[in-house]
Amino acid sequence: MLWQEADAFAAEYVAPRVARMEAAPGRVERKVADLMAARGWFAVTVPAVFGGLGAGHVARTVLVHRIARVSAAAAAILQATLIPVGALLHFATYEQKGRWLPRVADGSVLLSIAVTEPLAGGHIGGIETTAERAGNEWVITGSKIHIGNSHLAGAHLVVARTAGPGVSTSQALTAFIVEADRPGLSVSDHRAGLGLHGFSAGRLDLDHVRVPEDNVVGEIGQGLAVAQSSSILYGRPNLAAVSLGIHEAVVDTTTARLKTRPRYQGALSDLPVLRDRVGGMEARLRAARILAYQAVHLLDQGLPCDADLINSKYLGHQWAVQSAQDAMELHGAHALDGDYIVQRLWRDIQHTYPPAGTGEVQRIRLADAAFAEDHFQWSERLAAEAAWARPDPTAT
Repeated sequence: MLWQEADAFAAEYVAPRVARMEAAPGRVERKVADLMAARGWFAVTVPAVFGGLGAGHVARTVLVHRIARVSAAAAAILQATLIPVGALLHFATYEQKGRWLPRVADGSVLLSIAVTEPLAGGHIGGIETTAERAGNEWVITGSKIHIGNSHLAGAHLVVARTAGPGVSTSQALTAFIVEADRPGLSVSDHRAGLGLHGFSAGRLDLDHVRVPEDNVVGEIGQGLAVAQSSSILYGRPNLAAVSLGIHEAVVDTTTARLKTRPRYQGALSDLPVLRDRVGGMEARLRAARILAYQAVHLLDQGLPCDADLINSKYLGHQWAVQSAQDAMELHGAHALDGDYIVQRLWRDIQHTYPPAGTGEVQRIRLADAAFAEDHFQWSERLAAEAAWARPDPTAT
């Protein structure tokens, strides 16, 4: 039912906006975000007690995947808030969950997660943004870049350095909720990227921004855990779903074109050399779909699956890029038309490579699994926490 609902939503509300989003890449798309919020989709994994759908990780993938078939930018808006929501679910106190998650569920507040920095990039250990204690407040100073939903978020989950030199990264960072209207927080003007037109991934500057003690998410020094777990359990499967949606659109667009383009006494789709290329695209698409859904199914079942989540992002992107390039070539010069869908898909798929770890990072983590050195599994910890949080059915 959710799959059908997402398809109907994308056809009715997202598809008519795509041309406008492409024509005005410097404009942030807000209406689609409002419409998704009205359906509670930003809280798809949030328990009902906090106003969410409590539908799980397969449901999350369904939503992102099906919307990405029509607009990867719209899907990116959804997935970017789901990452900090996951961080709150696993690290926030009950009071903090009660304060923030219902507002995400009713759409009154979207979230971003702010880790990446101008000099450090995605290297968490190189974070230079600092947070210093001042009485019962923390004062945060620094800059963050490439922050998804930077212009839509009402609050940002900011990871900052709270310990000086000599302290290991695993204990030197802390996560904070920083409301968008805090004095000293500024968001740079939106600048369009290569693709994902309508989605904002901008820069935050924090100039001695003060937040209260109860805006700390998790324990002091637990920021690395907040960032890493969110990336693995939410960021990577979300990006796998975006890649999958783009991949499906690539194959659908290509086969439709080849079937209707006349050649000799038939169509281009009759030529064996082209069918061979399309067969490769279809094989990659089917494998990517299995990887994406198997990984989040394991997560829903409470089974250790960090490597599966990592692999679904890595191969899902890689295969979609290969198919997008094939599509560009199979369309010939027509693919170079600025307003043609294949060019948009080719541009959009480039955006699923850097976030949540590049391909090199994913392969290193997969090598850890191959050598049985991935001793700590965030998915296993998640399962243990979920089991601990469930009421005992035998209790009276």
